[in-house]
Amino acid sequence: MRLLEKSEYMKIGYAKDVADKNWRIIYKMLEILPAFLAWATLIILVALSFVWPYFVAIFIIIFDIYWLTKTIYLSLHLRSTYKKIKENTKIDWIGKVREIPRASYTLPVSSWENIYHLVILPMYNEGLEIVDATLQSVQKNNYPKNKMIVILAVEEAGGDAARVVAEKAKEKHQNDFLKFLIVYHPKGIKGEIPGKGSNAAYAGRISQKLCDDLGLDYKNIIVSALDVDTVLPEMFFARLAFLYLTSKNPERTSFQPVPFFLNNIWEAPSIARVVAFSSTFWHMIQQERPERQTTFSSHSMSMQTLIDVDFWQVNMVSEDSRIFWQCFLRYDGDYKIQPMFFPVYMDANVAKTFWRTMKNVYKQQRRWGFGVENVPYFLFGFIQNKNIPVKKKFHYAFVILESFHSWATNALIIFLFGWLPVLVGGALFDVSVLSYNLPRITRDIMNLTMLGIVTSAVLSIRFLPPRPPQYGKHKFLLMFLQWILIPITLIVFGAIPGLEAQTRLAVGKYLGFWPTEKHRKNIYPHT
Repeated sequence: MRLLEKSEYMKIGYAKDVADKNWRIIYKMLEILPAFLAWATLIILVALSFVWPYFVAIFIIIFDIYWLTKTIYLSLHLRSTYKKIKENTKIDWIGKVREIPRASYTLPVSSWENIYHLVILPMYNEGLEIVDATLQSVQKNNYPKNKMIVILAVEEAGGDAARVVAEKAKEKHQNDFLKFLIVYHPKGIKGEIPGKGSNAAYAGRISQKLCDDLGLDYKNIIVSALDVDTVLPEMFFARLAFLYLTSKNPERTSFQPVPFFLNNIWEAPSIARVVAFSSTFWHMIQQERPERQTTFSSHSMSMQTLIDVDFWQVNMVSEDSRIFWQCFLRYDGDYKIQPMFFPVYMDANVAKTFWRTMKNVYKQQRRWGFGVENVPYFLFGFIQNKNIPVKKKFHYAFVILESFHSWATNALIIFLFGWLPVLVGGALFDVSVLSYNLPRITRDIMNLTMLGIVTSAVLSIRFLPPRPPQYGKHKFLLMFLQWILIPITLIVFGAIPGLEAQTRLAVGKYLGFWPTEKHRKNIYPHT
């Protein structure tokens, strides 16, 4: 079969978008692959528990030891990232930017003041309190405001309520920046999936024209695509400019901050808090492992890069991580993530009622899990693109596949399958020493693993914004004790939505974009 040109495979959303029948079958097989691996693992373990319980028991013990070792390893990364973030938030980054010797610039600019920030804020139907808090945090940044452009990208489908919020935001902030622009993304555009990606891409093309009118060089513009609930530290854009000016080849780099899901953490139920902290900790750990990282949620990159790949894809859901793979394929593997070791503050998942919150937490985790749609995309791209080094192909194929496989299976293996050989292994296994010791060994290893959870509990207390007066001091104790819920969150709000997302991809029941409901009583200052 003829290999496809980049223009033929870089805009693929799903198998149905592949024109060639033979290549379409291969793409579909790649869509099935993650779910096949996950379900095969679980089904084989169940089957072997009946016919070969000794093997499964030994496997469970080895796997638990592996999990303990991995927990310790990741805890070390978590502590290291915490230390770096704490140090970075105390630095005067605008002063550091001014002090960069011109000889150290990696871009052909005469001064750091030639670097502009373009901020794209896609919104659907969020309230004014959400949008205004984000805009205020952008306005309070200490980067020169005459070097900043803000695009409020509004979904037309949000209706009159969204339009009213946007106009009120513009009335308040239109004079705070070099330019403040509202862009309305039309609904019903053929070939688009309504959502953040198509909205941001539409706004990006409008902003390109604006930059042309202003006579700005694309290479000197850093584009930050931020979720509309993102509250920024005052040094964010200065820190970003410093990295952009000093990173090797910034046009082949995405800059990734750490999302701290803390804006409304005091209002969240215990389970939602554990999920929020767990997500925060995972992204902190990833900062220490950029070779395993892709873009997520709020991220930044060169305007020139975005134009080269024709902005975010509009025909799939996980545009935030897809943009990394678009760039990786476009530049033949010469693309990387630059960890910022710097926070951005976002909302924990909170709705008006407890059960609605639980439903939304599940749906959000399922949507994040549907990032598995990028697996067939980049594997298919690896097949087509012979210029990417084979070593890089194998590295990313293994790392990303393993991460999604772990997402869907690990918690089930640890907390449920450890008892399975004992329950179904049969009379001979029941009287064996291994049958007697398996639950005890598993329990002891899990108790040791709890040390990692204690570390998480301590760090979660340190991350908290100041306690609002309406919450008593006993709330701190609850913030510590909530971590006993981790087995529930790992299974119900981790493995199960992850497995569902992979299964949906395999059977062609693709998810549409689901905007997370935003419910916030107040915005609390962050420490």
